[in-house]
Amino acid sequence: MKHISPSLLAHCASETLTLATCWRITRRDGVVRGYTDYHQPLTISNVTYEASTGFFPSTIHNSSELSVDHLEVEGILSSAGINQTDIMAGLYDGAEISIFAVNYEDLSAGTIALRHGWIGEVRFDGSMFVAEMRGLTQKLAQHIGGHYSPVCRATLGDAQCRVSMTSRTVNGFITSILSQQIFSDSSRTETAQLFTHGVITFTSGANKGISTEILSFQSPEIQLALPLPFTPMIGDAYSMTQGCDRSFTTCSIRFNNALNFRGEPHIPGTDRLLETAATRQRS
Repeated sequence: MKHISPSLLAHCASETLTLATCWRITRRDGVVRGYTDYHQPLTISNVTYEASTGFFPSTIHNSSELSVDHLEVEGILSSAGINQTDIMAGLYDGAEISIFAVNYEDLSAGTIALRHGWIGEVRFDGSMFVAEMRGLTQKLAQHIGGHYSPVCRATLGDAQCRVSMTSRTVNGFITSILSQQIFSDSSRTETAQLFTHGVITFTSGANKGISTEILSFQSPEIQLALPLPFTPMIGDAYSMTQGCDRSFTTCSIRFNNALNFRGEPHIPGTDRLLETAATRQRS
């Protein structure tokens, strides 16, 4: 049930409506941006909602069922403060978004909640971006809780793993570049694969603030799991943490952390589960 103030409800029942739609986006870095389809900016609860000349939402579909409702928002990259750099940096991934309607002639009348959710996939189409909005029912399609697995479900250094990363983090600079996915730091002399499955975070350059997984480390070469969104340059600074393949052997021998291993290394595999009396005799 939607809560609407009496004055706004009375306005909705009148013959002439002066309603505007507003979008409030809270990015991953905490920055709040507001947009409206009204031709002038609106200030609501200390947030200024800019007139979005290049912002085009699709039709909002609501249902009483538990199926996932979809909504897409299109926009021009050069408009309303949304740019390709922030999108490629992942600042809008998982950003919280609220859509509501207001009476632009009487903002004190309150709002009508239309949709609340999170930004999912963001893709580009020329000079435009298209952002998918995932509603609250999307949460019902996600797995909650842990799953039995032979590999560890924790992330190296997190609260479940408890391994200290202080001595397992290094800083450096790019000294040569092969591609947006492979580059080198001539100062790296560590053991091969020490940083494989680790995380590298850039602290300067076009990719500043971007973190990505390391696919392979072979001193002095660093290969990323995915290409960087922007071309790295020689001299770009980074911070890099060691990685873990999540196996029980690595956890117990390399990190001496078997007590905190968050997996079930001795559970039978699929082949064992599918065994019959006949196949067991043949083996």
